[in-house]
Amino acid sequence: MEWIGSTILKTFWRPTINVIRTRYHADKTRLVRRYGYDEKLWSGGLLPRSNGRPLPMPEYRPKNAWTERRALFGQNDYIDILGKGDLHPVKTLYTLPAWIRGFQAHQEYHVILRKRKMFAKTAKPAMRPTKWKDLEKRLSFLYRKLNRKTKTGNSPD
Repeated sequence: MEWIGSTILKTFWRPTINVIRTRYHADKTRLVRRYGYDEKLWSGGLLPRSNGRPLPMPEYRPKNAWTERRALFGQNDYIDILGKGDLHPVKTLYTLPAWIRGFQAHQEYHVILRKRKMFAKTAKPAMRPTKWKDLEKRLSFLYRKLNRKTKTGNSPD
């Protein structure tokens, strides 16, 4: 008789499962992440503050407009138009290396070829052999690329 009661209990009786459902998003409990982390950025309002005190304003110091860099800025822009004509604008490019000053090249190959021509008879290959080897390697790569990929004359392709 006992087995009848247990089989009936197993078939009809189900344990109640209490599913906890929160009604509102604010009622959910959150997992605490990064416990003990102190946030360094201020996210409390418009003005940045450090530990409740306002940050000090930096002292205003106007720029000196007559420093050499600012005073001479753009002095050679119109030298070919307004000058006497004895100074070429290329001669005013003081910051460029001498081997590239005034050289007009449309491809990297021509620039490197000129650099090799200018430095070949100097101490550069002996003083910096690795840089010189890299320059030669880049030159040979560009030479092969130009010869293989450049179309010439009446090429059918």
